[in-house]
Amino acid sequence: MRLDLFDYNLPPELIAQRPLQDRAGSRLLVVDCRSGRIEHRLFRDLPHLVEEGDCMVFNASRVRRARLRGEKESGGKVELLLLKPLEDGTWEALARPSRRLRPGTGVSLASGALRAEVLERGERGLVRVRLRTDHPAGVEAVIETAGEVPLPPYIHEELEDAERYQTVYADRVGSAAAPTAGLHFDLPLLDALRGKGVEFAFLYLHVSLDTFRPLCVEEVEEHRMHAEEVEVGEKVCEAARRARRMGRRVIAVGTTACRALESAASTGTLRPFQGTTDLFIYPGYRFRVVDCLLTNFHLPRSSLLIMVSAFAGRELVLEAYRQAVERGYRFLSFGDACLFLGSRGEDG
Repeated sequence: MRLDLFDYNLPPELIAQRPLQDRAGSRLLVVDCRSGRIEHRLFRDLPHLVEEGDCMVFNASRVRRARLRGEKESGGKVELLLLKPLEDGTWEALARPSRRLRPGTGVSLASGALRAEVLERGERGLVRVRLRTDHPAGVEAVIETAGEVPLPPYIHEELEDAERYQTVYADRVGSAAAPTAGLHFDLPLLDALRGKGVEFAFLYLHVSLDTFRPLCVEEVEEHRMHAEEVEVGEKVCEAARRARRMGRRVIAVGTTACRALESAASTGTLRPFQGTTDLFIYPGYRFRVVDCLLTNFHLPRSSLLIMVSAFAGRELVLEAYRQAVERGYRFLSFGDACLFLGSRGEDG
């Protein structure tokens, strides 16, 4: 399956550079995957589009202040984007520039509050480093104090309030990027959904490397996802099962929640799961858990657009995106949202 099948024209001026002041004030493109009907609504209309007993699943991972600036001990500016801590106490990170960061190189970060030693250098800027600090609170506390929220590379404006790149329900630090579909929810909207009888469930997928990397393959099937940490608890599984018993829907809020649920059901049955997933969802995949997908608009030729195409059908997704471009929707992390109702379960 050629990667260029998942291309579309995205005018640069449609890439949202800042969040709306009103979280729920975004537009919402609603797609019925079975009939092909496309509606243009507002995100705050969401309570009118769900039903009592539906189960809405959120990714409650919080973005780590993972961008650290510093310099090599031998001189020269360096920037590290921490992706995740590893079991041996080291960290996986993206470095810029990386070509001169050989193993053994020392880096002073955050005005000397942190010291990094490069242990390994991988491809395309990936490094493994050991972090040390003299601060009594430890490395993670220094990162949260001295680090910066890592905005995606297509956002060129400074963020006035770092909390606008966090969901209002995030409660566990671990992601290198926000699960952006959740950025549209504010507390009044969550209360309205609860009042409608929607059940909430929360899981964790700590967003990592693939958020920052375009696909560099000609055939989709050749792509390999970077493993990400996932935790899907028993409460999530029971909430999804309860919705199904009632004949209601499981609504994944974001591609990360979708990927976590489908990873937990990889054996054929949804079960509690904690570990890593490298599940790559592309057309031909059969969805086992997710009935509806709420998500932002994604980059051309990205793994996220490919996942949405697997859910809704490639031609329908590209038609929805065409209409969104024509009507001036805002795209990507701080942009508007789509709600795909009912997986088509086809090759797209």
